Amino acid sequence: MNFFPPLIGLAIVLLAVRLILKKVNSHAVLLFSGLLMLLFSWTFEMELPIPKKTTGSQLLDFFRLIKESFAKTNAGVGLMIMAIGGFVSYIHHIGASSILVQIVIKPLSVFKSKPHLLAVLVIPIGQLLFICIPSAAGLGLLLMASVFPVLVQLGVSRISAASVITACTAYGIGPASAITSRASDITDQVVISYFIEHQIPLVVPLSIFLATTYYFVNKYFDTKNPEENITSTIEEINPALDIPKIYAILPILPLFLLIIFSDMLQLFQTPILLDTTTAMLISLIVAIIFEWFRIKSISKVFDSLSIFWNGMGNIFKTVVTLIISAEIFSMGLISLGAIDALVYLSQNFGMGAIGIAVIMTILIFMASMFMGSGNASFFAFAPLSSQIANSYNVSSTIFVLPMNFSASMGRTVSPISGVLIAVSQLAGVSSMDLVKRNFIPFSFNMILLLILHFIL
Repeated sequence: MNFFPPLIGLAIVLLAVRLILKKVNSHAVLLFSGLLMLLFSWTFEMELPIPKKTTGSQLLDFFRLIKESFAKTNAGVGLMIMAIGGFVSYIHHIGASSILVQIVIKPLSVFKSKPHLLAVLVIPIGQLLFICIPSAAGLGLLLMASVFPVLVQLGVSRISAASVITACTAYGIGPASAITSRASDITDQVVISYFIEHQIPLVVPLSIFLATTYYFVNKYFDTKNPEENITSTIEEINPALDIPKIYAILPILPLFLLIIFSDMLQLFQTPILLDTTTAMLISLIVAIIFEWFRIKSISKVFDSLSIFWNGMGNIFKTVVTLIISAEIFSMGLISLGAIDALVYLSQNFGMGAIGIAVIMTILIFMASMFMGSGNASFFAFAPLSSQIANSYNVSSTIFVLPMNFSASMGRTVSPISGVLIAVSQLAGVSSMDLVKRNFIPFSFNMILLLILHFIL
């Protein structure tokens, strides 16, 4: 295999990281780094990503890919993130978040002296929610609307609160997860059996250990570096004494709807399933009705809807555009053969089945970091597991299960993953700072994963 193109890709990645650390605009760095890698791929006659509708020229197709990335993202995860961002802006404008904080703060005031303990308790609760709401960026933003203000008011630093929220999306498990579905296909198991028999026994000790690690890491860094006054896109919490207490249900209403109308619970004879964007729009209409009953002025209520649209626009210009730039970056890295190089190395280490499984687990973690997507890295590596397992006459679960966990864990330490981009923007912190805060807990978690799966 020719390793020259992947090495060029690695050099460009290192250059991009250096520029981002120097505070150069990350949107531009990722976009132009991706285009540069695509240009090198074209020069070396590598396999290039093909747009759905080509322009007739491979060079011009690079720009067609950007256009299609905009269209795909805005129609899918981009629309979802913008809808959540608009809803977050609206409920803050009408005082719903302040009322939620006022109500929740009293029973939780016992944690005032131990805010970091309260913060890590969010991780197992959030993981349970992630099973029902398998969108990392979606759940992260929903928790930013409901949990983040409470944590900050109780004394948790913004970056610590943001870090535990991203940690809630660390394990891509459950029947609704795309990774779980693919893993069960590869291992030839029923999805629910794979979830109960393999994922749950592993996720319980990992979650407990992760929460414990976060407690000490966040406490150490917050003590060492007292948080500076960081401007956040979420408004500061002020008492809203004239707001009805029923408004407190609005920030958590989308979570409630997504859990009730999920295929996990199946509460209705005829299945009713809601996607995140639809749940946000329903919650928005409920909030508008609440406002109409409160202020009794239809013109003022309708005027307030501009807050929602402005919130969507702010998320688009900061978060969605960064996700699109990151996707072009990922395309360029893949086109230079980075994944093929990792696969080649994993197949030619001359180790036994467990040795190769360990290497592939680590490689998929790294691939998720570079690509910002757990699904993309898992879908690229996982099909190899059956072939390798057959050659060693072992169960493919030996390979697939740790790869399943490492793929989604790698996403939580990637500065270009959708969930880190979205959460960091709303929290008013740097995505690179968030990666630094997440890296230590997940490095230890990776070690524990390997020990639990391959040794114990």
